[in-house]
Amino acid sequence: MTKNKNQQVKTDEPIALDVQLSKGEAFIEKNWKKIAIAIAAVIVVVAGFYLYKNYMNGKELEAQKAIAGAQTAFAQQQYEQSLKGEGNMKGFLKVIDEFSGTKTANIAKLYAGLAYAKTDKVDEAIKMLEDFSSQDDQMVSPSAIAALGNLYVQKGDSEKGLKTLLKAADAADNDAVSPVFLLQAGELYESMGQNDKAVELYNRIKKDYFRSPLSMEMDKYIERATK
Repeated sequence: MTKNKNQQVKTDEPIALDVQLSKGEAFIEKNWKKIAIAIAAVIVVVAGFYLYKNYMNGKELEAQKAIAGAQTAFAQQQYEQSLKGEGNMKGFLKVIDEFSGTKTANIAKLYAGLAYAKTDKVDEAIKMLEDFSSQDDQMVSPSAIAALGNLYVQKGDSEKGLKTLLKAADAADNDAVSPVFLLQAGELYESMGQNDKAVELYNRIKKDYFRSPLSMEMDKYIERATK
């Protein structure tokens, strides 16, 4: 059974539904765009989500104050500044180093991974996201896992990317983001010539996440994959 079926993620732009997969580069570009949209919709609540749920000792409170400037820079798409800091503002890398072991430092790894990805530093992004410790939530951690899967695809490891995207969909198990991750995995299967597996995922979206707006679009994908 799925959980929290009524969760919805609002985005600034719709998910593209009819981009052809004739070129691997086009797929990767569209794939990353989708996960970036999904993450952007939840990233603003990352710090509050973790810090609200956990007792904050003195070091945690200090770390929370320290990360605020980098979060602002990230929100303003100043990714290099968010990573390295500027003046008295500590960047994510400094927060990770100085407040190691805190939940805020763990959050900083997620932000840093996304910032590296946005500046085309794929290896650094993968390392940060692999170091990020996933928590028991249905939005932030699954989105981080999916981001990692997309980066594996970008590095050319489609099999690892697929497994990671499916892991993200299972970890989320909600209408808000699971269909997005399953759709990405399905399109990746198509790009690899495994259309039967793609159709299985598209049907899964229709069956398990029928409340998601994406479920109403699955017939298009099924028709394409069965031609």
